[in-house]
Amino acid sequence: MSAILENQSATAVNTVLSDMSVYNHEQVVFCQDKATGLKAIIAVHNTVCGPALGGTRMWNYTSEADAVTDVLRLSRGMTYKNALAGLNLGGGKAVIIGDSKTQKNEALFRRFGKFVDSLSGKYITAEDVGISPQDMTWVNMETNHVAGLPGKSGDPSPVTAFGVYMGIKACAKQQFGSDSLAGKKVAVQGVGHVGEYLVKHLTAEGAKVYITDINEELLKRVATTYKAEVVGLNDIYDLDMDIYAPCALGATINDDTLSRLKCSIIAGAANNQLKQEDKHGKIVMEKGLIYAPDFMINAGGVINCYAEVANLSAEWAMAKAEDIYNTTTNILKRSKDQNIPTYAIANQMAEERIEALGRIRMTM
Repeated sequence: MSAILENQSATAVNTVLSDMSVYNHEQVVFCQDKATGLKAIIAVHNTVCGPALGGTRMWNYTSEADAVTDVLRLSRGMTYKNALAGLNLGGGKAVIIGDSKTQKNEALFRRFGKFVDSLSGKYITAEDVGISPQDMTWVNMETNHVAGLPGKSGDPSPVTAFGVYMGIKACAKQQFGSDSLAGKKVAVQGVGHVGEYLVKHLTAEGAKVYITDINEELLKRVATTYKAEVVGLNDIYDLDMDIYAPCALGATINDDTLSRLKCSIIAGAANNQLKQEDKHGKIVMEKGLIYAPDFMINAGGVINCYAEVANLSAEWAMAKAEDIYNTTTNILKRSKDQNIPTYAIANQMAEERIEALGRIRMTM
């Protein structure tokens, strides 16, 4: 039996190390505590530009392998997001495996905080899916390496949504000749914190907004508050719409949905929207759709957290988020001029900054 377990363990380790090599990660930390029930993974992708900052997500993953895949992809995305936004931060992410509705408690988050603290500032955590400001307050009891705390920069959702809104306007300017969204039909998939703030911006400008979400109570409230139209979870892909704004989980741009989407623009807050970057990014371009790279357009949240870490003002954070309009415009222009998918252009721009800062480090 021990030989079988040893072989299984060796296989699992080899798989993780192989995946780390593919994504070029620096470090992955597996966290387990029987007393609190904590099972978590912290992935530090790159620290060339600075300490790795990225939120903690609590999700009831189907398998631990799915959790590993998610944290590796998300942490890599944070490296590119932070670099492209011009922040002095690297990229990291953490996931806690569990049900955020039933398994949260102070002890679990404080134990997680101890694991974060063990990295001595190499990783700075913040809120993500399934995590509340209270949860981060508990984490902060055991480590100072936390951003987005109540009473400081706070909930990053408004800044994230504002950046997405500005990115959508830049895409509209490219696709329609005007950045006005009045009368445009926009489908927002997911109306949690970021999605709801985005709906607020869109409806205030006069857009016709369709919404969907797994939380029916939330869906009804947002629909009533902003006079948005509710559609089914799967029906959203078949709408006659101008703009599709995915603001829930990733991989919604895939073989199935690309054969159904009738929009001209894909621009939303969700991470890892392209199920397969190289394949689906190319198909989007070939179809004549504008795709706003997710880690570019949703950078407002990390901008907000960086403002807290670097002692910058809330006004600075909003101005930086507004500049996502210009970053989007530059990426769309380079994509058109070079006939390269927008995600690849965004990757290039992030890598250029990481390489430049890496050269500076080597000369210090």
